This record gives sequence, C-alpha cells and structure tokens, in this order.
Amino acid sequence: MLKLKEDNNKVWFRKSKKNLYSIASLLPLVDAELSDGPRPGVMLYSMATPQAEKIYQEVSKAKDEGIKAVYIAGGPHPSARPSDVLEYFDYVVIGEGEEALPELIEALTGNKDPKYVRGIAFKIDGKIRYTGPRPPIDLDKFPPFGMMPKAPVEISRGCPNQCAYCQTPRLFGRRMRHRSISLIVEYARRLKDMRFTSPNSLAYGSDGLKPRLEKVEALLKALSEVGKPIYFGTFPSEVRPEFVTSEALEILTKYCANRSLNIGGQSGSPKVLQAIGRGHGPREVEEACDRCLDHGVTPHVDLIFCLPMESPEDQDMTLRLAKMIVSRGGKVRAHLFTPIPGTPLESSHPSPMDEKVDACLGRMALEGKLTGSWSIRSKGTDRYGI
Repeated sequence: MLKLKEDNNKVWFRKSKKNLYSIASLLPLVDAELSDGPRPGVMLYSMATPQAEKIYQEVSKAKDEGIKAVYIAGGPHPSARPSDVLEYFDYVVIGEGEEALPELIEALTGNKDPKYVRGIAFKIDGKIRYTGPRPPIDLDKFPPFGMMPKAPVEISRGCPNQCAYCQTPRLFGRRMRHRSISLIVEYARRLKDMRFTSPNSLAYGSDGLKPRLEKVEALLKALSEVGKPIYFGTFPSEVRPEFVTSEALEILTKYCANRSLNIGGQSGSPKVLQAIGRGHGPREVEEACDRCLDHGVTPHVDLIFCLPMESPEDQDMTLRLAKMIVSRGGKVRAHLFTPIPGTPLESSHPSPMDEKVDACLGRMALEGKLTGSWSIRSKGTDRYGI
C-alpha cells in the first residue's frame, strides 16, 4: 500500500467531459482541485468501461515519466472490474463513493492505515484485498453538487428491476432511495434550467415497482414555486413505459417545460424483453407512446439492437416497433448492445445486425426520425455517448 509524503498530499480530480456528474457530487466532500492530467499527490479518476483503456494508458505514461502520485479509481468500471483496474491504480473505491472516498483520502494524507476503510480494494503482497461493502448511503446527507461544476440534481438512486444489461441495481442496490423535496428544491434553485437524474423519474417517492404520483406531483409543485423551467423525465433521465399513465402525463404537462419524454423501451420482441428481465412487453411501450402523443408530448424511445439472444425475427420486431413509433410522431434512439462488466450479460457478444435493418435505421436517421449508434459501421450520433 502506498503512502503519501507530508509535502506531497495535494488531491486532484481528473476532469473530463465523461465524468462531470461524478465530480460534481464528490468534489464538495474532499479538498481537491480539477486537473487535465496526472499530477503529484492523489489522483482521482471516475470512469465507465469505454474510457478505461485510454485512462490506463494515461496512468502508465505518467508513472513512466516519474509523476509521483497515489492513483485512486472509482465509478462503474472499477466497481465491476477492481482486479483489472488495480493493475494500474493503487486503490479502487467500489460502489458509492460519498463516504468511502473521503475516508480513504483522510487515511492516506493522515498516515493512517487504509485497510480499515470499508468499500475499497487494493493490493498487498501481490494479492487483492477487499475491505467489504458499505451500507447504502442516505442521499439527504450529501449534496448533489457544490459550487462548481454543477450538475442535474440526482433525485433517486437504486432500482428494483434487474435488467440483464444494466449496472444500476448491482452498483446501488435494488431498493430505491430518494432525496427529500426540500433538498432537491434547494439545489435546483442553483440551476438555470432545473434538470434531474434518476433511474426512473416517475418512480420518485416510490419503491420503483408502483408509482406514487402524489409524491411526484408534490415535488413538481414545490419546484414550480422556484420560477425556473422544469425538465423532468427527459435528458439526462428517463422513465419506464408502464409508469407513463394519463395521470402522470397530466402532472408533467401541468408543471414541466419539456414536451418530450425519454422512455426505455429496449426491444420490440416479447421474448427478448422477458429474457433481459425488463418486466414489461412491447404493448406497454406502444401504449406509453400513444398516451404521450395524446397529451402533446413527444416520446423519445430507447431501443437496443443486437442483444445476445436476439434472432433475426426478434430484430425485425424491434425495427417494426421503431417504425410504428416514428410513424405516429415519436422519435427513437437506437443503441448497439454493448456488454457491461458486472452484469449478467457481461460475457455475451452482440448478435449480428441484419443489413436490411441497418439500412432502414440509416434512412430513418437521415430523415431526422432516429438518432443513436446502432451498428459497428454507424458513426455514433448518440448525444448520450453510449
């Protein structure tokens, strides 16, 4: 285990466009500054799988150049692949970092033993040691962001569903936790446009299985008194289709500025939806879209192509669902299945993309009806960076 010298204990967050939300939530909790590259002291990185290789190269180069630092990694990829990350980093914070990261930094800068910090992994004598899990945090005890950088307010964390491609319930648990309305309003006031993150915005205040729309309306009513535009259930968040009811849409259109809604549809095949554990069928997706359009709201539906269990017939069903959505006035974001570490499908490979399906999606994109990155050949118009 590496320790810091007393004159070399400055803490830095590695800044990038991909990790601004993580930095926003953690920077208020540690005495650190932002950096565009490795510096002596303590270097903090937050990463997802697509950024991992580039970050490994950066850290390796910094070590070769003699930059003396303790390297700490957190985020989705390190949490799922600590053994891989510890080939390059000294410590990994696994899961939620609000409590573990400040404790680890305090141990390093205060000459204490990090082995007593729960929720981290490191190597000792060539073997990986994991200090054990921490209990889920109380979101109200931690600010969603500080002075800078600011970010959408995270209103909920955790998810009761276990979609086979998703890390959320594995990282944050299956029990939904919610920030209080008063705290959400306090921080939303600091944003020009009030925006929010949640695994399912319409599940606010609920167990995530059945909506509690009185809680959603209480939140939106309180936010409306701030006098700034409210964007709810749209980028950078989404909703599940079975939560899109007429009552929910009436509440959204009453209080919110957005006239679009992000809906996770994922597939047009009942068999595939069941296999990935979505908990709904294509009918719920269609009904959600129709209800949106009836209320003057444009549905933006996420669909995943080339899931491992997807047959040509299944893929055609998803294409037909996409065509139906755009024919009625909705829009589609198409994604190519990418296996994510720490999920049941992490070792799976995408099924082949049918050339006719690929071509049809391309035509829909040219017509402005579809965005995304749905095949190896597509150039990635997905503004989410997926």
